[in-house]
Amino acid sequence: MTIDISWLALAAFSLILLIPIGLNWHFKLSLGNDIGSSLVRMFVQLILLGLYLQFLFDLNNLWVNLLWLVVMLLVGASAILGKAKLPKKPLFVPVLLGLLLGLSPLLILLLFALLKPTPSYSAQYLIPLAGMLLGNSLSGNIVALQRLFNALHEKTAEYHAYLALGANRLQATQSFVQSAMQQAFAPVLASMSTVGLVTLPGMMTGQILAGSDPMVAVKYQLLILIAIFVMLSVSIATTLSLSVRIAISQTGRIKINKL
Repeated sequence: MTIDISWLALAAFSLILLIPIGLNWHFKLSLGNDIGSSLVRMFVQLILLGLYLQFLFDLNNLWVNLLWLVVMLLVGASAILGKAKLPKKPLFVPVLLGLLLGLSPLLILLLFALLKPTPSYSAQYLIPLAGMLLGNSLSGNIVALQRLFNALHEKTAEYHAYLALGANRLQATQSFVQSAMQQAFAPVLASMSTVGLVTLPGMMTGQILAGSDPMVAVKYQLLILIAIFVMLSVSIATTLSLSVRIAISQTGRIKINKL
């Protein structure tokens, strides 16, 4: 059973935030407004999320759960394009489809074939699983899109040389897409190769603190890491493939650039 933390104890612990605030003042980092805004948003958003999840878990309605899942996908796609500094209107659908195609089969497999909660659409499992998979896919998709469109901008001559040699738009961008995928996969591969030695994953730590058997926690963590890697692979491959088709005309003209 998880040991509860009183709000008073949490407030007292939060006083250690004076350390980074003091460092900001000492080194004149000019991050006071950013730190304050981020901390306030963190507290407010998480408390509101906790209240909403309590309501969601108690209600446990299929359509409400699916609606929240749709909201997560829409916000995730918007956040990816915003951070990648790319126009949302033409690329929103490719990014959204990438996340959807990566997430949906995994959720079906996890909920209906492996974990089998009752009911299968249980918010206690559906929402946290979707959140972990989407959250860990955002940075990879951002990196992949940034690398692809940076390459199209910085290596335009190379791209046009491929076209001049008779390559179509997919062949001319193949090396750019390969490089973007390699760089997007690098952080998650490094994390997977050092897990248990350098890092103790958050999900596993949470389960152990909640009283789970360490080996049960290990199984869940392996499950999640595998799912994250698959989700990342499918979503990035889909997003880049569709983005190339939308950003570049059939004649090879680049229609979309970074903002």
